[in-house]
Amino acid sequence: MTGKTRPRIGLFAAPETSPAILFGLYDVLSTVGAVWLDMTAGVEGEALLDVRIVGADRAPFRCFGNVLVEPHESIDDANRYDVVIVCDMYTQIMTAPHGRFGREAAWIREQHADGALISSVCTGSLLLAEAGLLDGRTTAGHWAYGDLFDTEYPTVVFDGSAILVLASEPDRVITAGGVTAWQDLALHVIARLLGPEHAVRTAKVHLLTGHQDGQLPYAAMVKREDPNDAAIVLAQGWIADNYASDNPVAAMAERSGLQPRTFGRRFRAATGRRPIEYVHEVRIDEARRILESSALAVDEVGYSVGYQDPTFFRRLFKRMTGLTPATYRRKFTTIARFPGAAERADRAAG
Repeated sequence: MTGKTRPRIGLFAAPETSPAILFGLYDVLSTVGAVWLDMTAGVEGEALLDVRIVGADRAPFRCFGNVLVEPHESIDDANRYDVVIVCDMYTQIMTAPHGRFGREAAWIREQHADGALISSVCTGSLLLAEAGLLDGRTTAGHWAYGDLFDTEYPTVVFDGSAILVLASEPDRVITAGGVTAWQDLALHVIARLLGPEHAVRTAKVHLLTGHQDGQLPYAAMVKREDPNDAAIVLAQGWIADNYASDNPVAAMAERSGLQPRTFGRRFRAATGRRPIEYVHEVRIDEARRILESSALAVDEVGYSVGYQDPTFFRRLFKRMTGLTPATYRRKFTTIARFPGAAERADRAAG
């Protein structure tokens, strides 16, 4: 790209940022165009993107894990970027960062107004929400933050299954899902700025593959408790040990000592879910564990967690995890069966 201005990408990072996401993005994006020629022809190539780490100021800081970050630029430098990527901004899953990043949110709005594509990875979408760029839009983010978005950002539609949400790309807003979704975002940005050939080459050099199955296969069935409602906590404890029981919702209501209608209302207030939704989550979570760790036939797995209709179990499992039981088993038993994994687990347990 000699004689031409390289597209500028600003990676916004803060002490709440994961080094894996920040430096992964920096490594991949800053080597586009250079590494391919080196790897295939043994000659020096030219970096095609101008990638800068941007901080709230230029002072070095320690990000998540106490890893040193030395920003190239700050949000006060009046620089313009073609793309701004907000790396993850870790916060506890029920704590919104209201008021914590006022300067940063204003900077993001200014960059967007100046024509930059604004994007985020994982919990970086919280900063976009704070900046008001997600109002009335659908967003991706780490699956664990769905309840926080529902509660604290009611004008934002949170899609916990998505790896990339591109619906607002015409308005220059893209959001990516949890953690390693930065890889999908990086390849999309490369294709947008330089064309698909460079995206494919980059994927080959760095051995990157897309998360075509979305986030659902990875998402835990989050079981929120309200310690202030002892009757509901009691019911949750009972179903955790008796998930395969017949008529589980009626049994939980009976053990809570509440009338069924009162139980349903209080259960939803305490957990964010209707009782039957909660039962399905507990059952499917257990089914996933069995599929990951045993060779039990799929229909038998369904029976063991309380589903007598194999067809219903398979459909529900796919709806809740994004994969069929058989596909889920293949995906995760490969990890569980890494050479020596069982032996190491046994030693750790002993």
